[in-house]
Amino acid sequence: MKNIFIALCIVMQLFSQQTDKPKQPNLMERKYTIEKLQMSDVGPVRIVQLYADGFEKLTVKEKIFTYYLYQSAIAARDIAVDQRHRNALEIRELLEVVYQHQQGIDQTVLDKIILYTKLFWVNNSNYDNITSRKFVPMCSAEEFSAAVKTAVKNGGLVALNKGETLDRKLVRLNRSIFDSSSEPVQTNKTPGEDMIAGSANNNYEGTTVDEVEAWAKAGNEKYPLNSKVVKENLSGGKLIEKVYRTGNKHMGGSVPAGMYAEDLQAAVSYLEKAKAYAHNPRQAANLDKLIKFYRTGDLNDWREYNIGWVKETESQVDMIHGFIEVYLDARGAKGQFESVVNFANPELTQLFQQVGTNAQYFEDRMPWDAKYKKSDVKPLKYTVINVVVETGDAGPVSAIGINLPNEQDVREQYGSKSVTLFNIVDAYDKTGGKDILKEFAYDQQEVERADKFASLADNLHTALHEVLGHASGKVSPNLKTDPQAALPGYYSTLEEARADLVALYHIWDPKLVEIGLVPNTMDVVKAMYDKEVRNAGMVQLQRVPKGHDQLEEDHMKNRQTIIHWLLKNADCIERGQRGGKTFFRVTSYEKMRDGVAKLLSEIQRIKSESDLAGAKSLIDTYGFKIDTALRDEVLVRMEKLDRAVYTGFVMPKLEPVNDAKGTVTDVNISYPLDLGKQMLEYSQFTKEEKEKARKTLRGK
Repeated sequence: MKNIFIALCIVMQLFSQQTDKPKQPNLMERKYTIEKLQMSDVGPVRIVQLYADGFEKLTVKEKIFTYYLYQSAIAARDIAVDQRHRNALEIRELLEVVYQHQQGIDQTVLDKIILYTKLFWVNNSNYDNITSRKFVPMCSAEEFSAAVKTAVKNGGLVALNKGETLDRKLVRLNRSIFDSSSEPVQTNKTPGEDMIAGSANNNYEGTTVDEVEAWAKAGNEKYPLNSKVVKENLSGGKLIEKVYRTGNKHMGGSVPAGMYAEDLQAAVSYLEKAKAYAHNPRQAANLDKLIKFYRTGDLNDWREYNIGWVKETESQVDMIHGFIEVYLDARGAKGQFESVVNFANPELTQLFQQVGTNAQYFEDRMPWDAKYKKSDVKPLKYTVINVVVETGDAGPVSAIGINLPNEQDVREQYGSKSVTLFNIVDAYDKTGGKDILKEFAYDQQEVERADKFASLADNLHTALHEVLGHASGKVSPNLKTDPQAALPGYYSTLEEARADLVALYHIWDPKLVEIGLVPNTMDVVKAMYDKEVRNAGMVQLQRVPKGHDQLEEDHMKNRQTIIHWLLKNADCIERGQRGGKTFFRVTSYEKMRDGVAKLLSEIQRIKSESDLAGAKSLIDTYGFKIDTALRDEVLVRMEKLDRAVYTGFVMPKLEPVNDAKGTVTDVNISYPLDLGKQMLEYSQFTKEEKEKARKTLRGK
């Protein structure tokens, strides 16, 4: 589960207070913000270089291990792009051809195409990460077609279907690129509308939500996480699953290749190389489990890998790799491919691990019914990490905290891993200004409190959200289905709300003072509550462009649900006017905590009992529709501020050092400071790797 909202750099403040922080050379000379992008309803989006300090301190073995995981992460990135829309990869190819072969293209048109291309790269499609809405180029279809044809004349290569001309291809893709009314929403969770037929993503084809639910209820859905469900003429109108897997027939086995076999085989080839550099035999053996899953597609193999991944806690280098988060699927079933390769920050990990060590203490004090509390919580693993690369669903737009695995039974039996992405948070801190705080804070006292304590409060929010929030609670023993499957369209929003509320509830606990994470002051509590109200009540509305009156993204719906419920039911928040401007403020922190406890208890009950009617009532009432007049006011107030709706990261680049025999002997890290260069390198790499994989799968 992910928290994708920008947090100011938190851990760094606490770290500087309690440890000797290593010096970073030429830190002030670094360039973080590369450019800002904005186009009609998209943005502004900030493009930021990510730095991975500490990589050079890894052992050579750890560096090489990281390098092969890095290659594997990039090799399979196209799967996530295809999952976002069936035409996304073809559109990206056209854009990249123009980007690389610009000579002779009208500069005004070219500038518009380049802007669109960069936003496409950041969002892994032509659908906005936040609004889920399609965005279109500012040039005309005729101008775009002329630019593509000029690029082809300049030597650009465009793949064509059998018997298809470039003109026909451009006509075929025209509506997907230029018609904002055609498949306008990538993931449609609007109450009363068909979540599948109304969604543009590529998890389903030719079917409806009623058909899929009936088909799944009949026991036909064998690969709910890693497949695409299709109704096609060849199947006689029946639904079939197309599974993401390499198959093993090229190895003499009986499992046929599935969707994106070449991409997964390319990823597997680098996982195979990584095994020799794993921290211990246990980690190497677990990579074999992941490889087996990619070959068979069998979710039992995925479960075994996740169990082994949770148990492996010794390695400095780790990764997330697979079909993970289900936000893209309105049903909350299909996982989008992602990979995060990272290494740990030992000092900060030791500091924050204390939250996970005391997990049973916090579980015992949850405000919900005792029958939903765990009695055997194992110490939860918490790690502060530096990201080396994020691909697929994980990047270029990044989370700041992650808790995995998502599978409920694995979490309950074996625990989970929680991470804070330290260098992501650091980059946000280096590029985010304080002017938004000053504009939307109720008074100077709130500003001063945020200056002193918001960093600490934000990081503690992330830690409590990820470590305790997602790992807490249990389902009713009478429940026969996983809540994720039983609460389609609502589960992700509820789960993020539950985790946020856990953080808001436990920030009061004296145990945090006892273990040294919180100073003995209410100011940290107040800073956290102030920001929650300020952000969910007003600031996040900057992400909803004019013309839209509802929230699509689960984290945004979760936060609005919390604040609007408290506003109506807890007598703790005030919305008022001052100087012609709207402000939200907490009137009673104690009453707000009481309200948090009541709402958290209800959401846990809804999850534990899989109460779909309760979920619909709560989210549809408080989290779905926005106050458009308030949104318009927020946008006007934001115009003068240095804001970004979200950030796209340019990742560090790893390059091997080879000896005369071609053996990797070391790995260097560098920082491209160029989104276009990195994206083109990634595309070229995946193209070459897929061709190698194709030969392997054919037995050549």
